[in-house]
Amino acid sequence: MTILTLPPLDRETLGGLLSVASSLVWLAVAAVIAGVFGRLMAAEPVSPLRTGVAILLLWGLRALIDMAAQALLGLAAEAKIGALREEIVTAEARAATPSALGGAGALAALTAEKPEAMRLALLRYRPARMRVMVLPPVILCIALWHSWAVALVLLLAGPLIPLFMALVGWAAKEASARQMKDVGQMNDVLVDRLAALSDLRLIGAGPATVENFTRASEDLRERTMAVLRIAFLSSTVLELFSALGVAMVAIWVGFSLLGELSWGGWGTPLTPTAGLYLLLLAPEFFQPLRDLAAAWHDRSGADAVMDEITTWRDEPRSQRLGHGGLAAPLAKMPWLATCDLQHHGIAYPDFRLEPGDSLAVIGASGAGKTTLLRLIAGLERPDSGVILVDGLPLSDGNADAWRASIGWMPQAPHFLNGSLRSNIGFGDAISDDTLRAAGLDRVINALPRGDLTRLGARGAGLSGGEGRRVTLARALHGGPGLVIADEPTADLDMETARLVGDSLVRFAQAGGTLLVATHDVSLAERMAQRLTLTGRAAP
Repeated sequence: MTILTLPPLDRETLGGLLSVASSLVWLAVAAVIAGVFGRLMAAEPVSPLRTGVAILLLWGLRALIDMAAQALLGLAAEAKIGALREEIVTAEARAATPSALGGAGALAALTAEKPEAMRLALLRYRPARMRVMVLPPVILCIALWHSWAVALVLLLAGPLIPLFMALVGWAAKEASARQMKDVGQMNDVLVDRLAALSDLRLIGAGPATVENFTRASEDLRERTMAVLRIAFLSSTVLELFSALGVAMVAIWVGFSLLGELSWGGWGTPLTPTAGLYLLLLAPEFFQPLRDLAAAWHDRSGADAVMDEITTWRDEPRSQRLGHGGLAAPLAKMPWLATCDLQHHGIAYPDFRLEPGDSLAVIGASGAGKTTLLRLIAGLERPDSGVILVDGLPLSDGNADAWRASIGWMPQAPHFLNGSLRSNIGFGDAISDDTLRAAGLDRVINALPRGDLTRLGARGAGLSGGEGRRVTLARALHGGPGLVIADEPTADLDMETARLVGDSLVRFAQAGGTLLVATHDVSLAERMAQRLTLTGRAAP
């Protein structure tokens, strides 16, 4: 015997179904109210106690169902928004280059503010759509049972609301997209100005900065008002059609009860109870459509946010760096070479690195050391020339696996608002050998909660040298074949610089390939090869 099994309902679907059930309870409440007033108009006896108890029970049932629906929808919305935020934060924590969407302000808006614009859509749009699919057809059938004229009015007026809702909704989505873009740009402007606040004050650029910020704020205000104007226009049009529909039903019911109209029914006079019931149901026929129209604007804003998140997700994978997050690392560390490499007007000398080799890239500031490291890591494409990995040119086809085999140690440490351990492994398990190799074992013992000590966005509780060792541990995590370090000992005291240099040298002595850009002469002398950059312009 075959048993039909239904898939489990998610919270959003169950919340929508409960929302539909809550609306259907109103049909029973309207029937009780219409029956009471119908009997009063016919001078028939009515039991106030029984009527009051029935109405209170039905209203209480509706309230309980609606509370359960809102609770489930709230949990579903929180889970979806939380998942999006976790995805963005995790990916950006592994990113080696800025997002194509903008700077830190735009990413902060995409993580914090913009997902909140989706909350109302998650709470309202799908339940409203489910109510539209159920409640108006049910009310239309009830109206048709009593009067074909009322059913015809509802049938003609009802579809006009979704039609105009869709027409206005397209404009609303475009306006919402422009507004969301301006929100990100506004945040970028604010972050940049705050970062350069001291410099702006020193050069006397305060008034000009305030003027530019005021202009950007005014542009954002205009975008926001454009969205509100569209919402107001659409709500006015929808209210007009629903009011006309209810008014026409009321006119027909009123004249029919007065005996002035004899058509529109099914050959039998309209009773007061049926007439009142139709009057109570007419606004409820339009209410789900009005709710959907209001939620449509919420959905337009949510669609604009999702389009931006889709753009973020579709960024070229060459902008991402991490171990195992995007592609499996190479089975073995290949040899590496450059040939006629030119980028941003600088011609780079050719070199070759065998597995287990070490190379120091030295030169004056601006000679292109950091740019060369980024080219080797596949984070930028050279203007001309090739980077050979085991004889194959580094390209989009093999860049992910290549980057997954690399440990990257940037010059400026960056931290997440999480524990020290999560700042190294991003949720992956970390071996004690990695912590010892980076010289973090003594640092961890000195922290109040060890490796579970929460760091702020600036690495609160860590000195500059300790923060540099965290980035070293992050680079060594996962057992990369190649470690690329950009000025690993810059701005460190002599003892800390020696400890960091010792850790890098031990990595190379253990068979790892090491590429270091540095001004530190003592560290450069410990590398097997040295490459001097002069910043010579390409011919």
